Amino acid sequence: MSEHDAPETIEPEDRSVEIEHKLVELLARREHSRLELRRKLEQRGYGFDEVEPVLADLTAQGLQSDARFAEHYARDREQRGYGPVRIRMELRERGVDETLIETALAELGVDWFAAARAARHKRFGSGVPDEFRDRARQLRFLQNRGFDAEQCRAALEDDPEDR
Repeated sequence: MSEHDAPETIEPEDRSVEIEHKLVELLARREHSRLELRRKLEQRGYGFDEVEPVLADLTAQGLQSDARFAEHYARDREQRGYGPVRIRMELRERGVDETLIETALAELGVDWFAAARAARHKRFGSGVPDEFRDRARQLRFLQNRGFDAEQCRAALEDDPEDR
């Protein structure tokens, strides 16, 4: 029996081992959501039906966790000056469940009003802008960073620390 005549039943096992190696390799670099991993492997030509069982095994083993991914991702984005609206949106895009998103944001324990003020201060310095154009520019910056209207408004008010 030549190599080409080998039974086809071995190939799916080899393929699942190959998929597992690729998934572990990706997870060794950083946490990934389940959806991110699935997309990356589908881009490499693996089918959903091949990837999903292997992903389920890795999740059961604790090697992949959307909850852990959400915590790491939310912490990283918050430390980079992003607000809860943007973090929530980015986690949704990565396929994270809404309850996991809310838990991750709550566990951060961040004062988002202070975070918005700090982001504005870091970008534009101390002092509140007087001109409408400057206020609008700073407001857009804060909104793009992912702070809600109330947090943006508070960040643009006269800050006692700026005096």
